Amino acid sequence: MAAETHPAPAGTPAKPGPTAAPAAGKPSAPATGGEPAKLTPAQLKAKAKAEKAARRAQVKDARTAAAQVPPPQHGGGDAKGAKGKGKPEGPQGQNKAAHRPSITGSRPVIEKDVRSSIPDFFSHVPMAKRVPLSQAHKDVHPEVLSVGQQMSTFAVKDSIARLEATLRAFAKVIEDYETPKGNSLSRHLVPHALNPQIDYLTECRPMCFAMGNAIRLLKAKINNIDINDPEDEAKEGLLEWIDTVINERIKLAEFVIARNAAQLINDGATILTYGRHRLVEKTFLKAKENGKSFNVTIIDDPFEGGGQDLAKILREAGIPVLYSPNLGGLRPKVAAASNVFLGGEAIFANGSLNAASGTADVAMTAQNAGVKVIVLCETINFDRERVSVDALTYNEIDPERNTAESFRLLYDNTQDRYIAGVVTEFESGGGNSPAQAILALLRKQEDPLIA
Repeated sequence: MAAETHPAPAGTPAKPGPTAAPAAGKPSAPATGGEPAKLTPAQLKAKAKAEKAARRAQVKDARTAAAQVPPPQHGGGDAKGAKGKGKPEGPQGQNKAAHRPSITGSRPVIEKDVRSSIPDFFSHVPMAKRVPLSQAHKDVHPEVLSVGQQMSTFAVKDSIARLEATLRAFAKVIEDYETPKGNSLSRHLVPHALNPQIDYLTECRPMCFAMGNAIRLLKAKINNIDINDPEDEAKEGLLEWIDTVINERIKLAEFVIARNAAQLINDGATILTYGRHRLVEKTFLKAKENGKSFNVTIIDDPFEGGGQDLAKILREAGIPVLYSPNLGGLRPKVAAASNVFLGGEAIFANGSLNAASGTADVAMTAQNAGVKVIVLCETINFDRERVSVDALTYNEIDPERNTAESFRLLYDNTQDRYIAGVVTEFESGGGNSPAQAILALLRKQEDPLIA
């Protein structure tokens, strides 16, 4: 009796014929006819690397496919040459879906895209994000991994704090670095050791201006190293240079700025400030240390709330404080002030100020009231090449306050006409220079002989 045959369901792989299976008990022979060639360690490493890249690509494709609306399932009504043509959806259709690759057969769990609610008009504005350690480049130093995670979660937030943490992490990278044979430190260190660290930190959070300036100077320092210099001496010179930058451009600069700005506070004056900035805080404490009696009005950032901490510190130091939790009633408070002291994240070549959101409102209100606005900022935060006329070109989106209804920018732009002077670590003119003199200050920094 002839055996009854049934067609295989659509999508079910055909069973191999007799010729496709090797003989029982006999291993399949290699294509070359001999024993399989053993792979060298380098080949095994390359194979493992290729498999890892393939898995990453598969996961990426899965996320992309899952983010899209899946197309409606058809029963093969328009599939030319396919088995089961014209058959309706049923058990066979379900079986076909079951035999699909796992990429489309099961939807993986995907984290919510935090940028999905941002309008296209603001799509160019970057935002900090947490990068899983498993996705970091293999050459990223553990110290840099730690710093990147702290920056992405805003545990290290201030621009100067980020700069110092970055430089100290780079010092660890340089300490552990060894130049491969046949290479020179001045040509190999930057592209193969430093650049992966920089890329990772930038991926965690957009680089601040101080970090960009310091990294540019560090690269120039490395490129100027003579290829014939011993590696130990070259590394020691770089570590000393990093210590010098931290001590002079950060710590000494803070001391000098606080001292110069404190000289601008008169007895009986009322100084208004916005939020909490470390340079402004150090200035008030320095003025109190000098024996001056004055009052402070704090207009706090309603989203950050740093002004509360500043108010507690100043009151403990014996400084009378008037605290306002937001910008409400700003005009009369500014009009009652003698001066306005503001901290800056960066100053551009055209004299405009990049600072915490809300700073521009305070500065414009002060100018309308005839009150001088003094900005405190280190020269490591000066940008000599770029200009800024709006708050959208160089900014960040606050990842903690990004919803489907709204989002918040971390910084705003204050044009130079609202700023009466800038206090830097330079002592010329009492450290109080007009914002338009930014380029002259930078030239003086490069050449001390320039008057």
